[in-house]
Amino acid sequence: MMIKNIFNKIPRKQAKAAENHDGAPFSKAEATLRSSSASASNSSSWAGGVLNGMYGVNDGIQQPLDAKVDGIPKPMPYVALPSFNDVPSSEKQNLLLRKLNMCCVVFDFTDPSKNSKEKDIKRQTLVEIVDYVTSPNGKFNETVMQEIIRMVSINLFRTLLTQPRENIVLQSFDVEEEEPLIDPSWPHLHVVYECLLKFVISPETDAKLAKRYIDHSFIIKFLDLFDSEDPREREYLKTILHRIYGKFMVHRPFIRKGVNNIFYRFIFETEKHSGIAELLEILGSIINGFALPLKEEHKLFLVRALIPLHKPKCLSLYHQQLTYCITQFVEKNCKLADTVIRGLLKYWPVTSSTKEVMFLGEIEEVLESTQPPEFQRSMVPLFRRIARCLRSSHFQVAERALLLWNNDHVVNLIKQNRKVILPIIFHSLEKNAGSHWNQAVQSLTLNVRKMFSDVDPQLFGDCLLKFQQDEAHEQETQIKREATWRRLEEMAG
Repeated sequence: MMIKNIFNKIPRKQAKAAENHDGAPFSKAEATLRSSSASASNSSSWAGGVLNGMYGVNDGIQQPLDAKVDGIPKPMPYVALPSFNDVPSSEKQNLLLRKLNMCCVVFDFTDPSKNSKEKDIKRQTLVEIVDYVTSPNGKFNETVMQEIIRMVSINLFRTLLTQPRENIVLQSFDVEEEEPLIDPSWPHLHVVYECLLKFVISPETDAKLAKRYIDHSFIIKFLDLFDSEDPREREYLKTILHRIYGKFMVHRPFIRKGVNNIFYRFIFETEKHSGIAELLEILGSIINGFALPLKEEHKLFLVRALIPLHKPKCLSLYHQQLTYCITQFVEKNCKLADTVIRGLLKYWPVTSSTKEVMFLGEIEEVLESTQPPEFQRSMVPLFRRIARCLRSSHFQVAERALLLWNNDHVVNLIKQNRKVILPIIFHSLEKNAGSHWNQAVQSLTLNVRKMFSDVDPQLFGDCLLKFQQDEAHEQETQIKREATWRRLEEMAG
């Protein structure tokens, strides 16, 4: 009896075959997994094994691991997990977690022939996850939310591919002619984006819980992806960010601030960013929903970010979206028209005829929403600039300026203030009518000239007399100048 008690106190040695790589005993399923005689059902049990220990982390990238051999992790086969239809409802969330963990493995797409089977398995698994998230039975507890965002983050937040470029600021036409860069990993990326989109818009996603994982850190990294050169990726980013802005009200100020910072860096530092148009498209919708009266923060955004966005040379890439944002502000608060017009005059292009045509088009859209009191505040500097455009040697600039008189609202504003405006532009109109090289510009000028003549013959006559006097005085001055130069030449000779 004494000998038996002594033997009972001796610790028993555990079998090596029943230990996992962390030194903890294997479960029955894991022991079955490592049995060489496992059946197909046991393979499914292995595939759905415990999350911890199935995948490890190596250099920040999830890698499948098996048991340790001589203390070194050995890669595990990457095999498909069972379908959601093949497991009972009570096991579906656990299966979802295993599938999410499996999709945290990131493959190298630079070599199409590498891991092709594993890539297909992952893509099919991602599609199954999207179907589950979309299904009416898809429920998300906090653990599921955390794992979805973790999987999305591992797959999306990466170093973006860029095309090789010379280290110079590119002209707008150079950028437009470039072929868009296609990311080779898009077969996986687009399904991950689809998963994130379905998760955000799902009614099962509780914003109060999800905001713990879709947090400020996530949003900053997400905004950085807008610099992707793949237009398909930017389209997904635009849609998802808009949905996040709508669902997570607590993040709205932070999102606006993050977009502001992207704009500031683009305007004042790099003048290079691929996603400005998409960000402006989102902002157009956001501005449209601003409550009245506008907050001071929103007015500062107009002055400090939107108006200076007219400065970069590649304006043509996002001008349509920018114009929409600007006009939304003026429609919300007509008193901002003066601020916008003076801002446009500040950044008016000097050497780019293409940008000048765009500015004139935007001025017309702003004027359509401008009321007479605001128009009167800025009409003098505005029409001084338009007068220069009217006499531009570039026919498209002169023609676009003259087409302002085809807009009824603009014409009414001009007619109401013709005593101020006509003397400013009359010289340009007369010069165009008499000597502009382009026939279309001459024809449009004569139409504008006739409109003023019909509306106020007395004012038109006074301006014409003043113009003729100025021309005569200029000729006299020219004759005197030429005579002075001749006398100097005679004295020098």
